[in-house]
Amino acid sequence: MSNVQGRPGATNVAALVQGGALTGVWQAQATTTIPELFGPLPGQARLTGNENPFGPAPSAVRAMKETVGLSCYYPDRAVMRLTDMIAERFGLSFGQIILGSGTTELLCATALAWGQKGSVICPELFWDAPINYAARKGVRCIRVPMDAGVGINLDGMADLLDDSVALVHIVNPNNPTGRLLDNQALRAFSEKVEACGATLLVDEAYNEMTDLPDENSLVDLVRAGRNVIVTRTFSKIYGMAGTRMGYALASEEHIARIRGYVTSFGGNVAGLAGAIASFNDQPFLEASLRAIREGRNMILHAVAAAGYAALPSQANFVFVDVLDADALRDAMANRGILVRGAFGEKWSRYSRVSVGTPDDTRRYADALVQISNGQDAAAWSARAYEADR
Repeated sequence: MSNVQGRPGATNVAALVQGGALTGVWQAQATTTIPELFGPLPGQARLTGNENPFGPAPSAVRAMKETVGLSCYYPDRAVMRLTDMIAERFGLSFGQIILGSGTTELLCATALAWGQKGSVICPELFWDAPINYAARKGVRCIRVPMDAGVGINLDGMADLLDDSVALVHIVNPNNPTGRLLDNQALRAFSEKVEACGATLLVDEAYNEMTDLPDENSLVDLVRAGRNVIVTRTFSKIYGMAGTRMGYALASEEHIARIRGYVTSFGGNVAGLAGAIASFNDQPFLEASLRAIREGRNMILHAVAAAGYAALPSQANFVFVDVLDADALRDAMANRGILVRGAFGEKWSRYSRVSVGTPDDTRRYADALVQISNGQDAAAWSARAYEADR
């Protein structure tokens, strides 16, 4: 078989096509516009997934374009480089960092690893995909009801701590509520968790979006050798959700334990390239944060104008009390605007909306006011009335 561009061992794809071996595949690719498979559909405002439409950073995009042609190789050296960069930023050793295919992989691995030793305590309402996964694998997961303000109930969790508990898993700021825990209260709680021999796992996916990221993090406890695991992601402030890049910070012993349950090799070529290029891209991070805050304020102003209320948010989404979340979801969908429906019957009043592009966020803001004034489907008004009775 002849070589392509003189590279030894490369296959001449054109010859295979001419010979008929790949005709069907080639024709299928020719009729598909690849970019159409990603992102919102034309005319659609997608405000459902807490995605950050202001990223990836230009520096990340350039790096990904420059390296995608090398995707035939495993990215071992890139894994080491990014691990070194993360360790340097947080003052940790190389062995205290693990990269994953998004934080999802690392959170699932942690729940499985610790779940072999005892139960996992978590809030009743939070981003619970890893806990659901662990529960399906036989891990005992104990959910603690939220407090009166739909906040994480640290006191209620503390009451359940004993030597049968292996792990406490929380998200801070929490998803879907957007609420940020008081840092001193969280630190006091961490001491109670450690006192019973359990590990505190804090998913800080939205930490960089808070007003005081360093002050609202527990990374310093990891640095001090405490029994704490912190996870971070490139999906949110960095705008790289589709590349699946995340990492965990913990003691070397904990990282080794997590590594025994992960299945990826620490990232993909494009994701690693983008992460390395933008990790310290401060101008982009500051611009992204400004845009997110502007979008969040636009949503909050619309919520007030529509006569609704929202929980205080320190993330790129808002949890709005609209009486009937599913009804609002349907009314918004009729306008080409996608928002989340109810997160279970108990919170059926609350609708989560993510910050989108300025145009998409403005569409939501205008539609929310119009819908609240009865300028949309009458069915929504009827369902909202019933929900409020």
